[in-house]
Amino acid sequence: MSVQIHHLLAGLEEIAPFSLAENWDNVGLLVGNLEARVTSVLLGLDPSIQLLEEALARGANTIITHHPIIFHPLATILTNSPTGLFLELALTRKLNVIACHTNLDNAAEGVSDALAEALGLTHLTPLRPGTTVDTGAGRMGSFSPPLPALAFMDKLFEVLQLNTIQVAGHLPAQIETMALCGGSGSELAELARLRGADLYLSAEIKHNTARWAEECGFCVIDGTHYGTEKPAMSFLGRKLQQLAAINRWSLEFLLSSTEKHPFTCNHKNEPYLI
Repeated sequence: MSVQIHHLLAGLEEIAPFSLAENWDNVGLLVGNLEARVTSVLLGLDPSIQLLEEALARGANTIITHHPIIFHPLATILTNSPTGLFLELALTRKLNVIACHTNLDNAAEGVSDALAEALGLTHLTPLRPGTTVDTGAGRMGSFSPPLPALAFMDKLFEVLQLNTIQVAGHLPAQIETMALCGGSGSELAELARLRGADLYLSAEIKHNTARWAEECGFCVIDGTHYGTEKPAMSFLGRKLQQLAAINRWSLEFLLSSTEKHPFTCNHKNEPYLI
């Protein structure tokens, strides 16, 4: 069947209801036409010019990103700025742009579930429960059997696809119960310890949170915003592909092949990446 944008939005509503978004967020169709026919969909974390150009090169007329291109109200659209240029190109090339941000963070089987699944955690429950069953921020889970510290760190490097990982506090000799929050979640570290986690993984860990972990003997790991959220896009892609099969949509969901971590690692006494 022919799939229009409103069909796709209805499908996303089943996966990550837009009502779960925080009241400061901006989600849903941000650029486009509800009646437009969808050719194929490209998924990426960030609404970058590079992602938009990839969509055009791969024949996708619809982009789903985690982070919204329009976050704060726009007083002006300056087309010599990254946001303005993105909007200009999207509009002139008739691309539809959809954001699934904190609704996907808070959904049952959302961003943190994707990270937990990739790490091999089971028996998942929300770290900070939401208003409905299985929704809320972050996740608690367990390894069975418990993972020795070395095996855990090997797995973490593999999943996050990082060369370095910052750890505050003491890494336990083995990890059985773990708390995590994909994306920025420094404020949930104390709750993770209170609920009995052996350690907590998130991103953008604040200096005072790292010091707190050090002082109280708890382990907090900063896996970077990109690293902890990247697994969510393939996770969402699989869910959308399953939904397409159920609804008999002849529609392809593509994962970005050009999107990369915005930071590079420069090591002392090694040539800097310029």
